Formats: sequence, structure tokens, C-alpha cells
Amino acid sequence: MKAVILAAGEGKRLRPFTEAMPKVMLPVGNKPILQHVFEAVKKSGINEVIVVVGYKKEVIMDYFKDYKDIEINYVIQDKQLGTAHALLQTRNEIKNLFIVLAGDNIIDEKSISKLIEDNSEYSLLIKENSQPSKYGVVFLEKGKIKEIVEKPKEELGKFISTGIYKLPKSIFNKIEDLSSDGIYDLSSVIQSIVQEKITINTIIADSWTDIVYPWDLIKVNKEMINCNSSSLSGLIEKGVTIKGSVSVGKDTKIYSGSYIVGPVIIGDSCEIGPNACIFPSTSIGNNSVIHPSSEIRNSVIMDNSHIGSNSFISNTIVARGNIIRNSFSSIAGETTVEIEGEFKKVNNLGAMIGEDCTIESHVIVDPGIIIGRKCNITSMKRIKENIPSNTKVM
Repeated sequence: MKAVILAAGEGKRLRPFTEAMPKVMLPVGNKPILQHVFEAVKKSGINEVIVVVGYKKEVIMDYFKDYKDIEINYVIQDKQLGTAHALLQTRNEIKNLFIVLAGDNIIDEKSISKLIEDNSEYSLLIKENSQPSKYGVVFLEKGKIKEIVEKPKEELGKFISTGIYKLPKSIFNKIEDLSSDGIYDLSSVIQSIVQEKITINTIIADSWTDIVYPWDLIKVNKEMINCNSSSLSGLIEKGVTIKGSVSVGKDTKIYSGSYIVGPVIIGDSCEIGPNACIFPSTSIGNNSVIHPSSEIRNSVIMDNSHIGSNSFISNTIVARGNIIRNSFSSIAGETTVEIEGEFKKVNNLGAMIGEDCTIESHVIVDPGIIIGRKCNITSMKRIKENIPSNTKVM
């Protein structure tokens, strides 16, 4: 059996982090989301995946060009019209029953295995959710799909669709028929099949996580780090304190006086300290430097980032390639964030900093502030409003 992974979308609600890479390539636990999907699919017993790419496809294809753990074949969706349209692009690659997954969700291998082993021709993984109106709500009748309602205005039902299906090849005929009527999303295709009295079985997923907003990266990063085991490489000087589950990559140097409490992941070729403090649920990407006497808590620090001395970073996302000078502070707290016209109240959120920024010394950023990519912020500033990409703050 083959797996189709839909990875063509941008993820507009995750800007500025998706301005230069597709959503599926954002790192959690120091790996792209898509790689976590590959690993779960592989562990379930599937050895070949068809990945539908589109937006910034070269980023995906370049990163995985030497990936050997699973056979990857790419199909291109030139226009991102919808999930059914994306799936339709794989028609010539599919011969029998197959599964389809989103490349931007985290799923466990046991749930995929249950889907594969189910005897039904059509099956869907579902998950109980406390906020079902954000998703496609699945109404059941004796374990079968009775109806799927996309993002209902009222909190009806408790099960949502994960968008992970087992499907027959004949689904492509249905998608093609409906696309002539301008229907391009997979949930509408499935609803049409239900109305034809075709049975679609449901299976409750053990673990499934969606990443919709930037702060979801912090939450999912924490979940993935909690699953990580200790592995210490590189050079760890005398006088370093390490507690709990901590992974340190090759050629990384942890200097004397540093204090690290897991779960924490530190990538390859990093420099930490001296006297730096890294607290739980933090990931630090490859080739990053945390300068002396800085403290980082529950944050995502991506590749090639430099954090200056005496800085404090909490519940924050720092994208790749950032240069942050001394005495930087990212204040975490309750805030309301506007994303694509939606206003979301978020608890205990710090800053969200796009890639390739330069932030000079003694800068303070208020809770929930989004700083776009390639920004330059001069010294002694307090950032109280979002900063668009390619902006210089004097």
C-alpha cells in the first residue's frame, strides 16, 4: 500500500515563518513536520510515499534529496485549489487502496496501522476535540460517517476529521466529476460519497496534532521533545549541569557553568554558554549560538541563530538565521494576536520572530508580537506592535 502526503500548501496563518518555506517544513523537535509524518508512515509498514508539492516545492525536494528511510516520489500541484484537487494529481501513481495524509499534521504510527488494517474500503481517522467548530465535525451512526460539517458555527458533536483516509482508486472518478462543479476540497467529496449511502468507517486516532497558528509550533515542539530520549554528543565541559532528557548533537560545545534541564534538544555544531540556562521544552537548531548568561525557556530556536549575552527568551519562536544582540528580552504573557483577520486570545506567549532579522542590543519585545523576516531593529527599542517583513526600526 502507498501513502499520499499532501504538502502543496503555504500555511498563510503561520506567516512570517512560511514566507520562505512551506508549512510542512517548519521544524518541531528539530525536524521538519513532514519528516515526522514520513517516520510515522514508515513505522506503520509503508515504504513508499507520493508527496504532492506546490508552494516552495524546491525547499522540500532539496531537503529530502538524500533521504533514504522511505521511497519518495513527487507530484506537482501547480495551483493550490484544494485538497481534492491536490489528491487528483496522484491519479496515475495509484493502482489500489491507498492512504492519504496531510503533511502538516503530526500523527502516530499506531493510528496509521489501525487505518491500514481496517477491513473497510473507505475509512477515516477521527479524533475527539474540545473545539470542534475549528475543524470538520464528524457525525456518526454506529461507527460510520453520517455527515461531515466543515467548521460549524455552533459547537455540535465532539469528533473531528483528521483528514487521514484510506481510499480506493475509484475516488479519483468522484473527484473529477465534482471538480467540474468547482468542488476541490476532499471533505466535500467524502460528504458526497456519504450521501450516496456508501459506508465510510471511522477509527479513533490515538494521537493527532494540527498546527494552525504560530504558537502551535511551541505546543507541538513541546510534545515532540517529550518523546525524545537523551543523547549527548559533542564537547561538554566540566561544570555543566544537565538534568532530565537532553539531546546534544555532534560537534556542539556546551561551556562551563551552563545549566540545562530537559526535555531539551540542541542540534549539531552549536555553542552554548558559558553560564547559559536552557529550560524545559526548548529546541535549538543546528549551527546556533547561545552566548554567555542567557536564559531560554519553552521556545523554538531554529537553525543558524545567534542569541546575545544576558538575553531572556520565553515561549518564543526565533526563525532561522537571526542575529540577536546582547540583553534581548522576549516577555511572555496573555495577549490577543491578529492572524489573517482572526483575533485569537493566547496565554503565556512571547515573541514570534521571522528569519534573517538583526536585532541590536537592549531590545524588549512585548507578548504576542510578530516580527517579519529580514527586519532590522536598532538598540534600546521596546517593540509593542507587529513589524512587517523587510522593515527597519530606528
